[in-house]
Amino acid sequence: MKQFLLALALIATPAIAGPPEVVDVRATQQGDSWRFDVTVAHGDTGWDHYADGWRIYAPDGTELGYRELLHPHENEQPFTRSLSGIAVPDDLSEVLVGAFDNVHGAGPQVTVTLPGR
Repeated sequence: MKQFLLALALIATPAIAGPPEVVDVRATQQGDSWRFDVTVAHGDTGWDHYADGWRIYAPDGTELGYRELLHPHENEQPFTRSLSGIAVPDDLSEVLVGAFDNVHGAGPQVTVTLPGR
């Protein structure tokens, strides 16, 4: 009986996803701007809890770019999305990238060294 109740409790308990994590970033200079390919991992559970965007910041906190994610990715984890045309000031050799979800907000940021800088 205890095993049955434990199994029932596990089935009835919804999956709880924590904040999203940026697990990889590829930065590529394209002329005067940059392209960022960002891989995010998150336990998306549907429209009620999913990673809904990521941002690129200068070290001083200035936002350089934002990529909105328009739907859950329950069956595609981790997933990669790109953003081009990002103007990064010439004096920066690093940027910060952080993902967000519609429940927890910001996840941890990662520091990305820009190649060639």
